Amino acid sequence: MKKSTKLILAIGLAAAAGLIVYSVRRHQSNRRYARISDEGYETAADILYPDKSHGRRKLRYGPVLPD
Repeated sequence: MKKSTKLILAIGLAAAAGLIVYSVRRHQSNRRYARISDEGYETAADILYPDKSHGRRKLRYGPVLPD
């Protein structure tokens, strides 16, 4: 094989591997978000994943007017 063919093949394989990793991570995060949204309240991440630090610093309960 020529050197240029090997280079093109290596770039293609790297791009395919990157695309696979990206799609797997996106699928996992979508499943996580779907599970959180099924709970139906703001503290779902705290309840489902208690060992991880999720949440925003400006978490407010009840009706909140936009800033």
